[in-house]
Amino acid sequence: MDRTPVTVVGLGAMGRALARAFAAAGHPTTVWNRTPGKASALVEEVGAVEAADVAAAVAASPLVVACLTTYEATTAALAPVDRLPDLVTLNSGTPAGARRMARWAAERGARFLDGAVKNVPEAVGAPGTQLYYSGDEAVFAEHRDTLRVLGGDTSLLGAEVDLAKLYEAAVGATLLPALLGFLEGAALVTRRGLPAASLVPHSVKWLEMIASILPVVAGEVDDADYTRLQASVGLFHEGVVHDGELAEEGGLDLSWHEPMHDLLRRAVAGGRQDQSISALVELLRAPVQPVRGDG
Repeated sequence: MDRTPVTVVGLGAMGRALARAFAAAGHPTTVWNRTPGKASALVEEVGAVEAADVAAAVAASPLVVACLTTYEATTAALAPVDRLPDLVTLNSGTPAGARRMARWAAERGARFLDGAVKNVPEAVGAPGTQLYYSGDEAVFAEHRDTLRVLGGDTSLLGAEVDLAKLYEAAVGATLLPALLGFLEGAALVTRRGLPAASLVPHSVKWLEMIASILPVVAGEVDDADYTRLQASVGLFHEGVVHDGELAEEGGLDLSWHEPMHDLLRRAVAGGRQDQSISALVELLRAPVQPVRGDG
């Protein structure tokens, strides 16, 4: 079966992983990077073709997958090309940036999808790796099988082009706090001479517990009914004092907790102490909802 030729623009760690996955699945793969030299291993190991310039790279395939750092870097790299084929972007950014990118692509004749890879480069191509996209539904339908070689959990969130970035920001909001929490625990146990690795099985179980209650939390938020989860604002607020004792005993800098403590204090001051911790969503929302626009 003939495989759709693909061009990958941008050969950082993620871009190289994308190109390897396409080539391994039998797609004729053309690659180009602003800084020369990153394509040599792909050429030698998986038979990718390195284009002489970005125009030649774009002309080589009906599908271009751009994996640069930002939308601005993507438009700068593709600026020499007047007309673009189907274009998929897999970079960091905001919903407003995705909308601007969609207009820029449309001005150059491209059908456009924005996307997000929700895993590390080493996981690209695995059956469980999640990628989601938003934008032109016809493009997704036409290239679904090609895009699925990047990860078995591949989906279209919808036709609104900024949905992938909206969900990437919403889902990604848990990453840094979760990692900081683990690193705080690692600092605590290693001060006692215990290995950080000893935390891993217990932390995994704890994260699984958190995952198990997310449907309840989401239901409370959607219904604005903060009575179901048996974990009140007041219970968390009472634990604030323990942070100070723990910081002193463990020699820890827990100043990153202070914004969370402030949320709890304000919630209690607002009479929410008996409500579920899910009620904090009301404080996290701005008093006036922003108007959806170009940002």
